[in-house]
Amino acid sequence: MINKESVIHTRNLSRSFGEILAVDRLSLAISRGEVFGLLGPNGAGKTTTVRLLAALLQPSSGEASIAGYQVGIDDQEIRRKIGLLPEAPGLYDGLTAEQNLAFYGAMYGVEEISQQIKRYLELLGLWNRRHEPVGTFSKGMRQKLAIARALLHEPEVLFLDEPTSSLDPQAARLVREFISDLKGKGRTIILCTHNLEEADRLCDRVAVLNGHLLALDSPIELRRRIFGRKVVFHLSATKTEFEPILLEFDFVNHVEQIENKIVVAVDDPDTHNPVLIRALVEAGAEIRFVGELRRRLEDVYLELMQASEGIINGTN
Repeated sequence: MINKESVIHTRNLSRSFGEILAVDRLSLAISRGEVFGLLGPNGAGKTTTVRLLAALLQPSSGEASIAGYQVGIDDQEIRRKIGLLPEAPGLYDGLTAEQNLAFYGAMYGVEEISQQIKRYLELLGLWNRRHEPVGTFSKGMRQKLAIARALLHEPEVLFLDEPTSSLDPQAARLVREFISDLKGKGRTIILCTHNLEEADRLCDRVAVLNGHLLALDSPIELRRRIFGRKVVFHLSATKTEFEPILLEFDFVNHVEQIENKIVVAVDDPDTHNPVLIRALVEAGAEIRFVGELRRRLEDVYLELMQASEGIINGTN
């Protein structure tokens, strides 16, 4: 059954290779215009998931749909609707950048192909190199050309597998900015990456996989779910009596004093911070400033992986 509210919908999607279960009962609903991250270690099922959704592999069980078309039934239509940047994109080294794109554009039946080629080569900074053989291109230039190829036919859904892998910082930044620009234009993007800072910056939501789905939410909500929210009160000096005063409030879960800082785990800082500030000031605290302790997505990822390995090894 297809969920018409989602551009991408999977239900109990699974894929086995012999006795190895690569993707285990994956259920997702991805909205139009969303940048959706697939995170996980090598062998977690990220690339297999992309290949299933791109109709390059058939599911062992379960179902998936892209833009209303069913994987395994409407595969040709799905391939027309998507763009794919694999981790190791194959380009024709003996052809120029322009010739590479013209070849793929003809395969997709792209209208006004010359205009499309110019548009994306200019956007990605390759227009002045359009007549050069791709075999002379750097890794970053080849990656940008592969992105142009994936977008040439204006797909509804774009799959990017490690788009900034092995790129120098300048090229990686250009690719990230390009992805952000595509997001602003309503393109649905599925991003597979090991770069957790990149995922944190670009993705509306992320799915953390390790064969099966470990967690699914926005990066900020995953941080809050796993670590809660902690407010840091920076004081001129701390006193031992501050801690019991704060712990009297029902919405305070934990208090820790570190040098001239008090770290408070609190349910809803936006609502309760004024109450805590007032209590500290009345107790004689001189508050220099207040901030929120921010966990990185990497911390969330490692916590989920550790819990997953514990379950697998029977330690939890």
